[in-house]
Amino acid sequence: MKHPLPEFSSDPQESTFKFRNYLRDVVRSDPALSREELLQIFRRYLGRIQTQVRTDFEVYRLSGLQATKQLTAYIDGLLSVLFEQIYVKNLSDLNKPIALIATGGYGRKSLAPFSDLDLLFLTAENPSSELLDTIEQHLYFLWDLGLNIGHATRSISQCLIAAKEDITILTNLLDSRHICGNKELFNQFADQFKQVCTEIGADRFILEKNKERQSRHKKFGDTLYLVEPNIKEGRGGLRDLQTLYWEYHFVLGIDQNFGDLFPEIGKLGLLTQQEVLRIQRAYNFLWTVRFQLHYIAGRAEDRLTFDMQPIVGGKMGYTKHGQQVGVERFMRHYFLTAREVVKLTYIIEAALILYTEQFHHNKLSENKPIASTGFMIADGKILPTSEISFEQNPIEMMRLLKLAQMHKKAIHPLTIHQLIHAEKKAILLRNNKEASEIFLDLLCDIPKPLSSKARYQLLHRNAKQEERQIVLVPPEEEHYNAYWLHILSETGILGQFMPEWRRMIGQMQFDTYHIFTVDQHSIEAVKLLALLEAGYYQDDLYFAYKLLQATQSKRALYLATLLHDMGKGRNTDHSELGSQMSIVICSRLGMSAEETDTVSWLILHHLLLSHAAFQRDIDDPKTILDLVDTIQSPERLRLLFLLTISDMRAVNQKVWNAWKATLLNELYTRLSEVLEGNLAILEQDTRIHRIKEDISKQLYTRHMPSKAINHFLSLGYASYWISFDTETHIRHAYLIEEAKKHHKDLIIKTHPLPDRGVTEVTVYTQDEAGLFSKISGALAIAGASIVDARIHTLTDSTILDTFWIQDASDDVFNEPHRLQRIQELITSALSGSIDIEKRIQDYNSHLLYGRRMRAIHVPPRVVIDNQASNSFTIIEVNGRDRIGLLYDVTKAIKGQKLQINSAHVTTYGIRAVDVFYIKDAFGLKIKDKKRLNMIRQAILDVLHNVEENISINNQESLNLTQTQQLNLH
Repeated sequence: MKHPLPEFSSDPQESTFKFRNYLRDVVRSDPALSREELLQIFRRYLGRIQTQVRTDFEVYRLSGLQATKQLTAYIDGLLSVLFEQIYVKNLSDLNKPIALIATGGYGRKSLAPFSDLDLLFLTAENPSSELLDTIEQHLYFLWDLGLNIGHATRSISQCLIAAKEDITILTNLLDSRHICGNKELFNQFADQFKQVCTEIGADRFILEKNKERQSRHKKFGDTLYLVEPNIKEGRGGLRDLQTLYWEYHFVLGIDQNFGDLFPEIGKLGLLTQQEVLRIQRAYNFLWTVRFQLHYIAGRAEDRLTFDMQPIVGGKMGYTKHGQQVGVERFMRHYFLTAREVVKLTYIIEAALILYTEQFHHNKLSENKPIASTGFMIADGKILPTSEISFEQNPIEMMRLLKLAQMHKKAIHPLTIHQLIHAEKKAILLRNNKEASEIFLDLLCDIPKPLSSKARYQLLHRNAKQEERQIVLVPPEEEHYNAYWLHILSETGILGQFMPEWRRMIGQMQFDTYHIFTVDQHSIEAVKLLALLEAGYYQDDLYFAYKLLQATQSKRALYLATLLHDMGKGRNTDHSELGSQMSIVICSRLGMSAEETDTVSWLILHHLLLSHAAFQRDIDDPKTILDLVDTIQSPERLRLLFLLTISDMRAVNQKVWNAWKATLLNELYTRLSEVLEGNLAILEQDTRIHRIKEDISKQLYTRHMPSKAINHFLSLGYASYWISFDTETHIRHAYLIEEAKKHHKDLIIKTHPLPDRGVTEVTVYTQDEAGLFSKISGALAIAGASIVDARIHTLTDSTILDTFWIQDASDDVFNEPHRLQRIQELITSALSGSIDIEKRIQDYNSHLLYGRRMRAIHVPPRVVIDNQASNSFTIIEVNGRDRIGLLYDVTKAIKGQKLQINSAHVTTYGIRAVDVFYIKDAFGLKIKDKKRLNMIRQAILDVLHNVEENISINNQESLNLTQTQQLNLH
C-alpha cells in the first residue's frame, strides 16, 4: 500500500488529529497525489470509522445513543479534513465566505449507519463561479466515497426566505451545526435565523408540527400498535421524539444537542426526574433498535419487519422466558416504549404550552366555563379549572370523559398531561359504581347515526361498478368510543381501572394475519361495532346492521368485543381463560348476572361461527345441530354473529371479503331458522321436496322440456339438493341437458359471482380416479385460489364438481381470457396432456419467498375429527399457503383410496387451513385408528417434502442472486 493509514483511535478527536497530520504529510511528500489516490485514502479511513463503530456497538461497548454520537463525531472529523484539503487546494484561503453546515439528523448528531448526511454549503450573497465549481467538486468527492448526501447551497438571505416559506426547511435549519469553514458567516446566519423563529412564533410552529405529525401518523398506520412498525416515522417512534425536541428547542431556544436536552427540561421544572429518565431510556432503546436494523439489512431500513424482529431481538438479548418466546418479549418492550413516547408527547407539549407567555396572556380569557362542573372549554377542548384535582378526587377523571362525550369535544393536551400524572389514582376507581357506569357508557358510545337518506344511497347504488362507490367519511373519533378508549389506554388509566388490560398492551402475535397488537385490535373491533351501529357500513354489512338495531344486550356485546382476546399470550386456550377472567371484570363493573353470563359465554365461543362457516360443511345436518345445541337462543346467535364480524374485520383490511360475508350470512340464516322454530333441521325430505318443486316451476317457466326437467330431478342425492340455491340448480340443469343433447363427456362452465366475491367453476364429467386433485392442480396453475368446493356423484354415476375460486387479490375472476384459460387447463389436466405436478414444481422453483415470509414458521399439522359429522371423517390440514397446496394434499388423499365429498379452504396470512369431508372406497367413515394414523402421516409426508423443496429452491435462488451481486460488484 503506497500510503498506509496511521493507527486508528477509538477517540474521534484523536483519530481526526492523526488523520489530518497524516494527510498533510502525504500531500507534502507527494505533491502529484492524484484525485483517485486521495479518494482511496479517504475510503480506507471511512471504512475504519464504520468498522470501529460497528464493532464497539456489537460487542456492547456502545449503546445505540452512544453509537450515533460516536459515528457523528468521526464523520465530522472526516468532513473537516476533506474540507481543508479541497478548499485550501482550490481557494488557498479557509477564510473565504463559505461554511460547511450540518443540518437535519446529522445536525442533531443523530446519524444511523446508513443515514443521509444533510449538508448546507453556506455562502456569501453572490458566490463566485469558482466557489460554486469547488462545491460541486466537493459533492462529487463525497458521492464517490459512497456517502448518501442531502445538500443545499444557499446564502444567508436565501436560507431565511426558504425558512419563512417552508416549515420543513425551517425545521431542518433548526438543527444546523457548524462543522468547518467560515465560523463568522455561520454566526451571522444563526443570529438572523433566531429572529425569523421569533417572528414565526412558538404557537404557530407547534401547530404546524402537530399537523405534520398527524399526517405522518396517518400515512404510517395512525397507531403505534402495528405489528411491523416503522421505528422512525411511525407513532411513538424516533420522529415523534425529534418533534418534541424541535418544539422544545423552538419554545425555549436553548442551544444544546438532543442527547443532553431533556435533563435541561428537568431543571426548568417541565418534567419530573422520572420522566426525564423514561424519555432517555426510550430514546436510547429506539436508537439501539435502529442501529441493529441498519446493520442487519445492510441499508437504511427503519421498518421492523417479521424477518428482522427475531434477529434484532436476539442480538439485544431477548430470549425465551417462561412460555413467551424472545421475539414476542422484544416486541412487547418495543410497543411499551412507543407507548411511553406517546405519553411523554402529551406531557411535554402541555408543559411547553404552559411555558409560553402567549398562552398565559391571551388564551385564558378565551376559555368558556361549563356551568357547575369545574371544567371549561379552551381552544374547543375540555380543560379542568383550578378547582379540579385528579390526584385528590380521581372520579373527576371519569366525569371529565363523560363531559367530553356529552359535548362531543376533544380532551385538551394540558388535561391529558394531568391525567397521565394522576393515572395511578385510577386504581381507586375499581368497584366504584359511578366510574363503572361512565366507563360502560363510553364503551357503548356511537357517533351520530347516518341519516336515512345516506343509507338509502348506499343500498340503491347504480349497478355499474364504476358508479357503485359512495365515499362515506367516518366521523371524527372525538364523537364516539374509539377516542375515549385510546385516551384511557394511552394515559394508563384503563390499565389501573382494569388491571387485566395491562397484560394486553403491546401483546403481539408473530404472524402475518394480525396487523395489530391485542389491545389495539380490541379497540379497532369496538370502533367498528360503533360505526356499524351508527350505519357506517358497506353493502355486505347491511344484514349485520339490521341485527344490531334489534339487539337487546348491547353493553354485554361491546364489553365482550373489547375483552374477547384478553386471554392471549399465556400458553392456554385464550377463549377459556378470557371467559373466566371476564366474570371477575363484570362483577367489578357492577354488571347484572345475566350480562356477566352473556359476556363470559361470548368470549368462550367467539371463534365458533367463523370456524364453522369457513372450515365445516354447513350443509351437514350435524354441523347445524351441534351449533344450535351450543348457542340455544336467537339473541345469543345475534350477539355472536356481530362479535364474529367485528373481530374479523378488525384483524386487517384483507381478511374480510364478500365470500366470507356470504358464508357467515348463510350460516346465520340456517341457525336462525332452527332456533326460531321455522324449520326443523331433521325435516330433510320436506325441505328437498320444496326445493325440487321450486326448481321444477322455474325450469318450466323457462321452457325447458318436461322430460329434461324430470331427468335432472332424478339425478341428485339428498346432499346435492340442499347444497345449492335455486339459481345454481338451474345452471346445473342446463349444463346437464347440454351434455346429454350433444353427447359431451366433459363440460366446464365458469360463472362470476361479484356479489359474493368469487367465481363458480362447474365440471360435469364421468368419474375417474383423482378427478378432484387434477382439477385443483389445473386451477392452481391458472393462478386461482380455491375457497370452497363440492363434489357430487349423481345417480347415473356422473360427477358434478363445483369449485368457488378467487384471484390473487381475493376477488372474483371475471376477465374472459382468464376464464377461457381455466377451461383449457382443466381440459388438458383431465386428458393428461399436461404434467400438473411438474408445472406446479416449476412455478414454485421460481417463487422466491421473501425473508419476511420465511421468518414466520408454519409447521404442517393434520387433525382428524370423527365426531363433527355423522356421515364423514373430517380431515383438517394446516400448512403454508402456496400454489398447489390443495393439489398436493388431495393427491395424497387419493393415494390413500379415499373419496372427497367437499373441501373448504381458509387462509390466515400465510397459513392455510384446508378441511376435507371424506369417506373410504365403500362410502363409509374411517374409524380404524391404525388406518387414520396412516392417512395423517401420508399427508404430513407430502407437506414436509414440499416445504423442504421450497426451502432448497429458495436457498439456491438466494445463493445465485448473491453470486450475481458479487460478480456485478
